[in-house]
Amino acid sequence: MSVQSLKLPTILVPDHPHWPQLSDVERDAMKQRIAEKLKAQNAVLVAHYYTDADLQALAEETGGCVADSLEMAKFGAAQEAETLVVCGVRFMGETAKILNPEKRVIMPDLGATCSLDEGCPADLFTDFCDDHPDHTVVVYANTSAEVKARSDWVVTSGIALPIIEYLASEGKKILWGPDRHLGNYVQRITGVDMLLWPGSCVVHEEFKSVALERIRRLHPDAAVLVHPESPEHVIDQADVVGSTTALIKAVAEMKNKEFIVATDGSIFYKMQQMAPDKVLIEAPTAGEGATCVSCAHCPWMGMNALHNLDKLLDSDENEIHIDPATRERAVIPIQRMLDFSVQQGIGMKGKGNA
Repeated sequence: MSVQSLKLPTILVPDHPHWPQLSDVERDAMKQRIAEKLKAQNAVLVAHYYTDADLQALAEETGGCVADSLEMAKFGAAQEAETLVVCGVRFMGETAKILNPEKRVIMPDLGATCSLDEGCPADLFTDFCDDHPDHTVVVYANTSAEVKARSDWVVTSGIALPIIEYLASEGKKILWGPDRHLGNYVQRITGVDMLLWPGSCVVHEEFKSVALERIRRLHPDAAVLVHPESPEHVIDQADVVGSTTALIKAVAEMKNKEFIVATDGSIFYKMQQMAPDKVLIEAPTAGEGATCVSCAHCPWMGMNALHNLDKLLDSDENEIHIDPATRERAVIPIQRMLDFSVQQGIGMKGKGNA
C-alpha cells in the first residue's frame, strides 16, 4: 500500500460550540461549585493550553495543571487523586489512562476528538505499517491508543527531532504518522527521509502564507511564532517554530513587544499570564471573519466548558476505558520516549510537547 493509494476517511468538523453566556457572578458560582465537587470526589483537573481560559484558570486554582498533552498525563501520575478530569481531546484522556491505569479518567465530552486522530484510523494505519515491515513506526502523540499500540515510538513535537536523528543514526528506516506537516518539518531539519502518513490538523492547516505576509507588514517588529503542524510556507516565515510550551516560553523570554501567533488562540491565556506586557496577534486563517472555518480555535477543544464539566461531576458518565492488551502495548512506545528523554538529558517539560 502506497501513500498515494490511501483512502482516508472524511473528517466531519463540528460547528464551534456556543455555550450560554455567564455573568461574572454566575461564572464565579459555577467555578466554586465545580471546585467543591473536585475536592469531594478526590479529583484533579488537568486542562490543555487550547481549552477555554475559564477551564485553564480553574485547573490552576484547584491544584490541577495547565499543560501540553504529555505533561497532563505525567502530572496525573504524580497525584494521589483517584480521578483525573481531562479537559482536552480524547487522545489526551487516553494517554492519561495509559500512564495511569489505576485511576478513573473522565472527560466533559468523549466526542471531543482531533482531526489527526480521526484521519489515522487504527485498522488502516496497521495495514499501512504491515505493508512496510522494514520501517520503524514513529507516531505523534495526537493519535489513538490503538495507533500508539501499533507503533515503535511515540513522540511529541518537542522531542521528535532528537529521536528521529537517533533512529537514523541506528540505520532505521522510518514510517511517520499522522501529521505530514510536522513530519515534513522534521525531515527538512534532520535531513532524514521518512515515509509520511498524509494527515493534518484542521486548525494549523488553515494558516496561509499570503495573509501572514500581509499582517507581518502591518507589524514589522513582531516575532512570528509557529507550531510545526503548520504548512511549510507558513513555517518558513517563523522566527520561532515550536510546540505549545516552547511558544509560550518564547513570548516570556524574547524582547519583542509584539508576537504573531500561528497556533490555537486559546494559548493566549497562558502567554498573557507569563508576559502581561506583550501584545499577541492571531495569525490569519483561510476563513477570516464571518466565513471562518477554524479561526485558529479547535472546535473539538471548544467542546470543553464549565457547563458540561459541572454536569460531568454529577454523573458516572464519560469515563475513558482502554482494552488492557492495547494499553500494555501502547505504554511501551510512550515509555521508550520518556526513557530516551532521561538518557539524553532532555527535559520534556522544558522542551515542550504536543
